[in-house]
Amino acid sequence: MTSNQNISKRKGALAFLALISAFPPLSTVLYLPALPQMVKALDTTQTSVNMTLSMFFLFYSVGLLFWGPLSEKFGRKPILLSGLTIYVFASVFCAFSQNVEQLIAGRIVQALGGSAGTVVATAIVKDLYSGREREKVMAIIMSMVIIAPMLAPVLGALLLKHTSWRTIFLMLAAIGATALLRSIFFQETLSGKFTGSVIGSWCRLFVVLKNPGFSSLLLIFSLAPVALMAFLASASYIYIDGFGLTEGQFGLFFAFNATCAMVGPTIYMRMRRHVEPKMIITGCFILMAVCGIVVSVFGHMSPWLLALSVGMVTMAAITVRVPGTHLMLEQQEEDSGSASALINFFAMFLGSMGMQLVTLWPGTLVMNLGYIQIGVGMVCCILWLLCHNRSFITQPPS
Repeated sequence: MTSNQNISKRKGALAFLALISAFPPLSTVLYLPALPQMVKALDTTQTSVNMTLSMFFLFYSVGLLFWGPLSEKFGRKPILLSGLTIYVFASVFCAFSQNVEQLIAGRIVQALGGSAGTVVATAIVKDLYSGREREKVMAIIMSMVIIAPMLAPVLGALLLKHTSWRTIFLMLAAIGATALLRSIFFQETLSGKFTGSVIGSWCRLFVVLKNPGFSSLLLIFSLAPVALMAFLASASYIYIDGFGLTEGQFGLFFAFNATCAMVGPTIYMRMRRHVEPKMIITGCFILMAVCGIVVSVFGHMSPWLLALSVGMVTMAAITVRVPGTHLMLEQQEEDSGSASALINFFAMFLGSMGMQLVTLWPGTLVMNLGYIQIGVGMVCCILWLLCHNRSFITQPPS
């Protein structure tokens, strides 16, 4: 660690960072089993309900650009407290929404507040760690974060047996309140604050984007989440409406997918001892394309085959996130808040586009998903092979 942080020892610090990093999966996966129910309860369409997903990710990404630079000027803690307060109140509003338009509006505000947690968490990792230790910490945090989507659909399905979808949003408010209380005891990690104006802090985003090493890697590693987000948007419809599974069975299938994601960072850190990260990244992109072919051709035949294939894509997408984020942060000596904002913004923004793309043709969701996975894997692999050895890419110390 490059500075002292006494949240409550190392494990407590990692758990705290995982908690504030977990708002995207928690705010999405927990209510995925309820999507078909919400279509009927709100007397609306599948496309409209899916807007609560895509709009969340879209405005979550916008919030990242808003909070990230501000965390360089005002510090990590004030931004975290402000964002989490907004998240809690917005979650309560979502719970009492009377129509889909109100729910979409509530999700937009919820996204803007929750984005503060993600951008601050990534910036804190850059503040506290460097080199191989940072890569290891990111892998640990990502593995811990994945526990949320592994348990969330099971918990969501259980809640739906006894309550309505509204209870799920009240639970999100409670989780946000827990994180907010925990943040009060957080010790500031930013040593040198930006001394310019607020507008000037936001302008640092463009300074970071002008770095060719950062921007090149940003494009590549921001495309990978598209395949993952497309699955999130279509999963409940494929498994529940398509294969006829119950909400509880869907939760178990989704938990398998989350398990694949959880082991990804662990596998990477073990392979890292014997295989160059460049080779691991290349292999993951190839795996995504190959599994996408399997999904598009055979995925509609069996939920088990689909789960296995999509699980491999998920594992690959999460695995490249560890070295990808580490590589991108290595390109920037300063402006870690802005770099963190851009890293998470483009992942969320492009991911939200994938969520909309997969549902454009509702009758062929499985095939749509497979095509997206093929395209993402191939494009990422080609771009990676073209630029990863270029001189403008700053290589991290081994």
